[in-house]
Amino acid sequence: MNAFGTITRHSGGWLPVIGATALVGTAGSLALPTVLGRAIDAIVSGTDGTAWLAAAVGVMAIGVVCDALGAYAGAASVAGTTAWLRSRLLRHVLDAGPAGTGDLGTGDLVSRISGNAVEAARAGPSIVGAVAAALPPLGALVFLALIDPWLAVTFLAGLAAVATVVRAFARRTSEAMSAYLQAQGGIAARLAEALGGVRTIAAAGTADRERDRILQDLPDLRAAGLGTWRVIGRSTAQGTIVAPAVLVAVLAVGGIELSWGRISVGDLFAASRYAALGLGLGGLTAVYGTLARSRAAVARVAEVFALPSFRYGAASTESASGRLEFRSVSVDGVLTDLDFAIPGGAVVAVVGPSGSGKSVLAEVAVRLRDPDAGQVLLDGVPLPELSRHALREAVGCAFERPQLVGRTVGDAIGLGRPREQVLTAARDVRADTFIRLLPDGYDTTLTNAPMSGGETQRIGLARAWPARRLLVLDDATSSLDTVTETQITETLLARTDRRTRVIITHRARTAARADLVLWIDGGRLRALGPHAQLCDDPDYRRVFGR
Repeated sequence: MNAFGTITRHSGGWLPVIGATALVGTAGSLALPTVLGRAIDAIVSGTDGTAWLAAAVGVMAIGVVCDALGAYAGAASVAGTTAWLRSRLLRHVLDAGPAGTGDLGTGDLVSRISGNAVEAARAGPSIVGAVAAALPPLGALVFLALIDPWLAVTFLAGLAAVATVVRAFARRTSEAMSAYLQAQGGIAARLAEALGGVRTIAAAGTADRERDRILQDLPDLRAAGLGTWRVIGRSTAQGTIVAPAVLVAVLAVGGIELSWGRISVGDLFAASRYAALGLGLGGLTAVYGTLARSRAAVARVAEVFALPSFRYGAASTESASGRLEFRSVSVDGVLTDLDFAIPGGAVVAVVGPSGSGKSVLAEVAVRLRDPDAGQVLLDGVPLPELSRHALREAVGCAFERPQLVGRTVGDAIGLGRPREQVLTAARDVRADTFIRLLPDGYDTTLTNAPMSGGETQRIGLARAWPARRLLVLDDATSSLDTVTETQITETLLARTDRRTRVIITHRARTAARADLVLWIDGGRLRALGPHAQLCDDPDYRRVFGR
């Protein structure tokens, strides 16, 4: 999509207000020198200049009102667009899922959603500001031509030099800001990684090394920042030469015209004000600097929107058997041509050496990622054809290292489900006992609920437990103590449970009690059958270290 155009259009009704106030304010700024010039001429000629002075006060009052209204409209536009943009970005990132975020790290994504979104939201106002910034020089040129053509010719020569300075400023600032935001995003990404593993860093004593790794882009950040200031400094220096020189030239020509009687004293005053107004390089560089930052931010935001996101269908199935079928499923570099079917209600253990693709198989089975080739079907319906609600109601997945989200422990389990369902799930996975010992039970905030790895896994299990047709466990009991693991395994293997259960495990006793074992080796299906039958193969026994 054209991100810049989309964001600009979303500014909506505020842009006409910003444009109107800028237009009226500019008109007032252009009228003021002429009005003051007439007042000066009236004073010099000895006539009453009160009306002209009153008009000048009125013009200035209108300018103040326009400035205030324009500032309010600009702030409201940016605030509203920022909120909308952040919401869309966050939704798109969540829709893309873990497999869709590509090379964009967590910290980098946070930087784009939080910081870059604000600058990107200025796209609309910055465009209006850029157009409005061109009006004073053009208006000044017209008014100078009305006063005296030679004044306009002198001013036009200087205006060309100013345009060259502004164009170079805009181009160089855009390049410097892009480099700055990229370096800033890299630092943010590595910082997020380090904060997530702060205990490991402290235990390993690698804080200094991590600090150097996090800040490795600091020289690039500094160079980009210095580059921006150099551009500003160069443009300012050029402006301090060009603008006064043009102003002096306009005054010199005006003085000659005044001595020849072609213009009045008031005209000379007005000409000086128009020259200063039209050559206001500081205002021009500020406006185009904002536009350059906005363009750089929009480019980074557009990269987030370019991430592929999941598309859902509208289908649901009436069948409740939970039959899971892989048809020639491949994931580049991980899984190759997997073709099998798991009967509804069966307990299947997935085994294989580390790196064989078991976790990716789990992600594909619950559609946390789509295969690069082939299809995954649940009760005969391809997963992409199911609606989001139907899929997530039917399928659940628990992980080896679950990330708990929400404000409280109950939120982390329920994710919006009724409290009774939360309590039932917690009891089934033996989490209810330790949760009730927390300071506020299920209402204990996650920040005040330090949990062991096994307790965290039980919360993750409880979160996935309400799935009605397919439950996939990716080594989700590896951190439990033996007694608790045995209790949960008994619950998982219960014949009264009608759901299909796919359990990724490294334990022979779990595989032995499953209905079927899915043996993965090197991303390929090695065998699918009962544990007792597969045990005749020495390679299979080696999977369990035998």
